[in-house]
Order: sequence, then C-alpha cells, then structure tokens
Amino acid sequence: MENLASISLKPIGLLRTPYKQDGFCPSQPVNRDEGIVTIELEKNLEQGLRDLKKFSHIIVLYYLDRAKFEGLEAKPPWAQGRKVGLFASRSPHRPCPIAVSIVKLKALQGATLTTTSIDAYDMTPVLDIKPYIPSIDSKKDANHGWIEDLPDWQHTMDHATGLAHKHDHDGHHHDHIHNHGHDHEH
Repeated sequence: MENLASISLKPIGLLRTPYKQDGFCPSQPVNRDEGIVTIELEKNLEQGLRDLKKFSHIIVLYYLDRAKFEGLEAKPPWAQGRKVGLFASRSPHRPCPIAVSIVKLKALQGATLTTTSIDAYDMTPVLDIKPYIPSIDSKKDANHGWIEDLPDWQHTMDHATGLAHKHDHDGHHHDHIHNHGHDHEH
C-alpha cells in the first residue's frame, strides 16, 4: 500500500518477568501470581505516572522483540487443533508484534510499577501504559467469536486464562487442577 510509511518507536521501559527465553511463558496474562513482574520505565518519565496508582488495573502495550512472523494462519494452543486467520488469533508471531495486556497494578514506586503476571519474556520492551477504565474498556455486548464454536468453550477459556474452575461429572462437582508441564497448576 502506497500510503503506509515505515515507523519507528522508542520503548519507554522494560518488562521484568520470571519468564526466560528458553522456558515457559504464559500465552495470556494469567489471573495468578507467578513471581515478581515489574515495569521499569525510563527515569525521565516518572512524572507521567502521577495519579496512575489510583487505578486498580492498567493497559500495557509492549513489543514482542523475540517473536517471529510465521505466516497468516495460527493454531492457538488451547483451540483443540483449530487453525484460524492470524488476525483472528492472539498469536505473538505477527508481522508487527505489538502486544497488549490488562494487568492489576499492585504497586508504584518511582518509575517502577509492580503488576500481576503478564505474557512476556523478561526484558521485553514496553511501548506505552494506559489506565484501564471499565466503563470504557469493557464491552458488555462483546462475544468470543470462533471460540464459541469449540466444544465446552467456557471451560476452554478457563484454561486459557488460568482460572481455577470446577468440573461437572455424573451430576457431582469437583475442583480440577490442571498440570500442563510447567511450574504451576491451574
């Protein structure tokens, strides 16, 4: 396309996470703590954080600098083998690998923010931070798209988000712990 120009972005800081390049990293920002996660901003940006601690959650935009574009189809890990178009997925392997996650802001000290877990490797560049405002950012009429075509899709979403959940078997309920071969259970 003729009107698309190349752009360059300067990161405002780095994500510090327990996830190392050669190990496990969640595919979504999971709803549990898996170690200390911080966002270390450039010191000269600290003034821009004023009043952010009044918000319980923040939106973090970051650049997946280790992702590799692999084509225009994706197989989400929890989609039971289904292939979807890349832009109908949340795959990190994109032509322009910018990621967005909503995380809980646990602490703010100087230019360092401590958050709940995020789906990024340690030392991932941060592009921007915005406050999460539920009345603006949560869309009550949103659906789950092709995910609703999966059998027992609500259970699948519990897995994808790492939520503890119950299973129904033969009319009785029980808690179910899932072990997926990494250092935590859900």
